[in-house]
This record gives sequence, structure tokens and C-alpha cells, in this order.
Amino acid sequence: MSGQPRTLLRVIETQRLTLVAASSELVEADLQGAEAFGRMIDAHVPENWPPPLFESTAMRAVMEQLRDPAEQGWSIWYLLSKNMQPVRVIGICGFKGRPDAAGSVEISYSVLSQYRVQGYATEAVARLVSWAFSHQNVIEVTAETLPHLRQSIRVMEKNGLNFTGPGSEQGVVRYAVSKSPAY
Repeated sequence: MSGQPRTLLRVIETQRLTLVAASSELVEADLQGAEAFGRMIDAHVPENWPPPLFESTAMRAVMEQLRDPAEQGWSIWYLLSKNMQPVRVIGICGFKGRPDAAGSVEISYSVLSQYRVQGYATEAVARLVSWAFSHQNVIEVTAETLPHLRQSIRVMEKNGLNFTGPGSEQGVVRYAVSKSPAY
């Protein structure tokens, strides 16, 4: 490390993943490139980073969102493998902001191509749905996708999200799960 104090990272775990909540410093390192990001997050960053939907334009929006410290956790979480050496950054999962007035949050996810169809997205979504429902003001988690993205829909279905109809944009479908007494 460069002698700079390391930012305290907010971390949650699953069986195979460490989820690291984005901070403005972490996103800034991500935007600087693999070397800076890898040092900051203490993991290998694959050559094909970032995953689809999280290119620099989207990450700049995340950085703007994280100017408000209350957004940490309600933004993106970086997915790090625990079962690979060296530890690798394999994707992103997270929310599109804090819960709205009705208690709803929208989740999104994207995993690098070489780590798809291995259950990582399903595992990350399950952990973040549980994390969201641990907050008293969250009563629903939603997700949107294109109807032809069967793998994405399967991730939602495995996590109890059910089809609710059209999404917020033309051609997009919406899925949701409500808080149950189990949470």
C-alpha cells in the first residue's frame, strides 16, 4: 500500500463471497483502473472488468450517489470470491438507492462472463435481499430485466421474486418479493 490510510470497508459475507459496499473512495479507485482498484479492495481485478451495465458512466453516477454517506449500502456492493486464490473481484450487486416512501428498493446485479452460471449472482442477491429486509423500513425488493435474459430471471426466481408485470421502461419486466415473517 502507498502509506495512505485504508478506508474502513463495510463488508458482509456469504458462503463463497465477500460483499464490499462501495464508498466514494472505492469507486474512485475503480474508475482509475485495475491496479488502483485492486490495491484498494485487496483483490485481483480481471482484465474484462467492469461487468456489463457498470461501465464508467454508470460508475460516475454511483460516485455522485455516494456523496451522501447515508447511501453506503444502498448503492453497489462489489463481489469478491472467497474460494479462489488470489481473491478476485467477480461482479457487482446492489441497490439503486435507499428505500422509497412505500418501503421498496430495487436490486440489480452483473457478474463477469467467466463467473456466470455458477450461482454467484443468486448467492449475492439472496444475501442483499436479507440485508435489505433487516431494515425495518424495507417491505419489498424489486428487480427489472429484459424478458429474454433467462439467467437474470432465474436469479430473481431462485430468490423468491415473482413476476409483477411491465417494468419502468419499454420492454422491461419487473419482479418483486415482499418481506415475510421469516425476515
